[in-house]
Amino acid sequence: MQRDLSELNPPARLLLGPGPSNVHPRVYRAMMAPVIGYLDPDFIRLLEDTQRPLRAVFRTENDLTFPVSGTGSAGMEAALYNVLEEGDTVIICINGFFGERMVDMAGRCGARVVRVEAEWGRIIEPEQVAAALRANPGAKAVCIVHAETSTGVLQPLADIARLAHEHGALVIVDTVTSLGGCEVPVDDLGLDVVYSATQKCLSAPPGMAPITFGPRAMDVIAQRRSPCRSWYVDVTMLRNYYGEARRYHHTPPMSMLYALREALRLVLEEGLEARIARHRRNAQALWAGLEALGLQLHVEEPYRAPPLTTVRVPEGVNEEQVRKALLFEHNIEIGAGLGPLQGQVWRIGLMGYSSQPGNVFALLQALAVELSRQGYRASPSAGVEAAARLLGPP
Repeated sequence: MQRDLSELNPPARLLLGPGPSNVHPRVYRAMMAPVIGYLDPDFIRLLEDTQRPLRAVFRTENDLTFPVSGTGSAGMEAALYNVLEEGDTVIICINGFFGERMVDMAGRCGARVVRVEAEWGRIIEPEQVAAALRANPGAKAVCIVHAETSTGVLQPLADIARLAHEHGALVIVDTVTSLGGCEVPVDDLGLDVVYSATQKCLSAPPGMAPITFGPRAMDVIAQRRSPCRSWYVDVTMLRNYYGEARRYHHTPPMSMLYALREALRLVLEEGLEARIARHRRNAQALWAGLEALGLQLHVEEPYRAPPLTTVRVPEGVNEEQVRKALLFEHNIEIGAGLGPLQGQVWRIGLMGYSSQPGNVFALLQALAVELSRQGYRASPSAGVEAAARLLGPP
């Protein structure tokens, strides 16, 4: 027998995992605005009100900069499916879970994938990409993840972008975890297609994937031999909706556009540079606190992504029990490891609205309590004290 559904009442968690991050109250309020028609003049202004600040956050003047109606994976599909065709050669850099997802999608396009790999927790070296480009003349694109959510690695992009362009290849970059929390200099580096998602450093709910296409990418798309395999993310049609023509393509998620508009307004009010500095300052305090507890961070400091930290699980500690205790006794969510890091690391996110000093202190205190319950010896106050030296008293 089907039971009656009670009123929805999900718990209000402190979200310090790999995403989503906590949503700013102003963003929730914006989502309560009335739904209107998708060709209403006020809605057309809404499209403009999301595109202009997205260009600022991406550091680009690219005309075709807009939010794909879908999560970050839809952004990945839009990037790859529009550029790649059957028989194309694409170089994909893989040092984590989402590089592997790019491989899967590129294969579905019929592309020939050249893998450039590094251990999960290390960067892709420019020399690896240079060797792949020399061995595969005519490669159409180099694909890389900027901040790998599965490992917490922040990948330097400048040398790889330069090498790709020297060989006539496009550069496609995943900034799902970095946009709004790290510098993403699209125009300065000449990045050709860059996509992201709303639920991490932008602190809106999941459901949209900001993306930008540069002029080189648009030239390649204009010269395709066959239509994009996805109707839904085909930018030759989407540009008529998000461009000046504003011709209907699909019904967009209007309330999510309200949310994105307000989230971007918050970014611009804070200032992008100040926001990036906040993410780094809070991350450095977290790193100091974790190390003061005797924990080992998985990624070398120069390559750590401030929005996402991976910390090794100490020997003898049950990582799942710690996560469950944090969730159910302290109301704090952190993430488990993926792939080869499953059971070996915790993933801690300080993204967007969740990147606050109070959250750093709360997590360090709760983690010290739960580790001590499993016999792990560390000063209960050491983590908070180390973080406070960087942030000031809690």
